[in-house]
Amino acid sequence: MKTISTAKSHGGIQGVYSHTSETCRCDMTFAVFVPPQAKDGPCPVLWYLSGLTCTHANAMEKAEYRRKAAELGLIVVCPDTSPRGEHVPDEADNWQFGAGAGFYLDATEAPYDQNYRMYSYLMEELPALVGKEFPADLSRQSIFGHSMGGHGALTMALKNPDRFKSCSAFAPIVEPSTAGWSKGAFEKYLGADKNRWRQYDACALVEDGHRFEEFLIDQGTADGFLDEGLRPWLFEEACRKADIPLTLNMREGYDHSYFFMSSFMEDHLAWHAARLGV
Repeated sequence: MKTISTAKSHGGIQGVYSHTSETCRCDMTFAVFVPPQAKDGPCPVLWYLSGLTCTHANAMEKAEYRRKAAELGLIVVCPDTSPRGEHVPDEADNWQFGAGAGFYLDATEAPYDQNYRMYSYLMEELPALVGKEFPADLSRQSIFGHSMGGHGALTMALKNPDRFKSCSAFAPIVEPSTAGWSKGAFEKYLGADKNRWRQYDACALVEDGHRFEEFLIDQGTADGFLDEGLRPWLFEEACRKADIPLTLNMREGYDHSYFFMSSFMEDHLAWHAARLGV
């Protein structure tokens, strides 16, 4: 692991790091905030997954999580959103696919299956590295994210209910297999058989019997992607039918930006901390 930068913030350390990923077959960059409580022992880990076009840096620079994370004693990890590099296949003119748009799945279709394995990277390789290099209590992990990252958080929690203590999302893509800005990527990554898509679709996973203890979602009513891409009411209905508790906050006048997320970030951190036993 290589340290790119570190800075003291709210008594903790915000760092940016890189390593050579065997899973994604490229160098991967990620950010970690370690709170001041880590000097006394391992701290619980909160994973934050970013959205389309983002890197590790978007949340690190705009989400305003450090003050509350330092107060609560939470390690916050912000991974990248896709593999990157000159050898990694991409569509440079398509912001909904390729670099910055890994959709937190393991691709099965060539040539993307060689690098686009973000699900395995985030479930196996990166947690092992974080557990080795940082004072992380991996028996206490939670996950949240925004937009494409909200999709990733919901699906990872539903598929791994014993791994994560809690899951929340900001403006998640709840049914990517039918949303215009994601179904094209799903076909390229996973092929034409839509049954394969269901394992990375939160609504489909619930319909297929996957369960999680509860969810928290915040969604802005002025979000330009609300009606066509996000559609949280679909997940609300799926959870209702499956008897999964869901708190869905429709935030009047808020859009899809980090101005929205930063407004409610501390609420999410406190919600996760309570379920992590902090």
